[in-house]
Amino acid sequence: MDSNTPQNYLGLIQNHAGLLSIAFLAVFTGNLGQSFFIGLFQSPISDQLNLTAGEFGSLYSAITISGGFLVMHFGPKIDWISPKRYAFMVMAALTVGLLLLTVSPWWAIGILGLGLLRLCGQGLMTHLGSTLAGREFTLNRGRALGIVALAMPTGEIILPPLTALLLIWLGWQQVWWCILILLIVLWACLFIFVDWPDAPQIKKDAKGNRIKGPNPMRELRFWLLMPMLLVLPSTLTGIFVYQAQMTEHLGATTTTYALALTTMGLIRFPVALLGGRWIDELGVTRLARLYLLPFALALSGAALIGGSIGIWVLMIGAGLSMSMSSAVADSLLVKLWGKEHLGRVRSLRSAFLVFSTGIAPALLGFLLDSNVQFQSILLGMLVFLSIALVLAQSPIRHAHQLP
Repeated sequence: MDSNTPQNYLGLIQNHAGLLSIAFLAVFTGNLGQSFFIGLFQSPISDQLNLTAGEFGSLYSAITISGGFLVMHFGPKIDWISPKRYAFMVMAALTVGLLLLTVSPWWAIGILGLGLLRLCGQGLMTHLGSTLAGREFTLNRGRALGIVALAMPTGEIILPPLTALLLIWLGWQQVWWCILILLIVLWACLFIFVDWPDAPQIKKDAKGNRIKGPNPMRELRFWLLMPMLLVLPSTLTGIFVYQAQMTEHLGATTTTYALALTTMGLIRFPVALLGGRWIDELGVTRLARLYLLPFALALSGAALIGGSIGIWVLMIGAGLSMSMSSAVADSLLVKLWGKEHLGRVRSLRSAFLVFSTGIAPALLGFLLDSNVQFQSILLGMLVFLSIALVLAQSPIRHAHQLP
């Protein structure tokens, strides 16, 4: 479905509006399973299921880690199942999960619903959108991934105020149902009126058995590359979870953090588009060596400067690097393992991402309980980032040598 010549963003949208709409809506729908959205309803969900905050947190962590293993199982199926069928099944499961969570008074059924929301939202919907954009485009892959990457910050900006507005008139369950109905209508339009890409061609061996493709976990380059792809989401998860302790240790205010966080979200829009363009024009390997540099400078600046300026430096640097991270990661995976296996390889990356974001809060919590200052934690993150970049140089060089 890709064109034979590079296109600017306007031309790309005009010629591939349907495919980009599918991928964008998939990632946007995934926001329903993201922690920032579920966290808006943590208290009423806990009350309905008769759980304490600690019990909810423990179950939530268990669900998240379990979801990582399930993504490793269901994620690769996008490499041979029709995208339209795959999207329908994931959307159906997400709908069931949402209804179980909002209707059931029994904690076990409600937790099952929450698990389906996390699996299908954070996991498979986001996986579907990014895989389609990375696989169906070649010359314009960077720009396509840049457009699709905007779906996540769009949800982060739109959904919280929309939820706050709806809660004035509706209960929390009705808010979920309203958002679900809107998404079902949008998906129905795409299912009916948009031309979907065909199922990837299944490769078979001489005996007629499906060839499963490479197993990246048996390759050294996968393990060398993975720390670089995980360092940003894992460290930022810890920063977001313990923002109260961070602002206290750095001598800043929560108001400063809130304003800087909003600015970080806004930065992601133009920089994601620029990053997609740079991938297409300069090559993903060149950008892969540079995209974490703003975050590295931000970590050192925040630790050394402190105060409100340190918070601003940290959030802006994080926003610059985060804006390009998804497009860089998916483009690198395509370069190294081929687009026909992107679903398989990307599902492994998604699973490791889930694991790392589950471990980071626990590790930072242990350090803070041991009276380690957040300035030292930020410098520790900088050391982790530096090691990850050094390890990734070998697979990046390999990717650069590939056609």
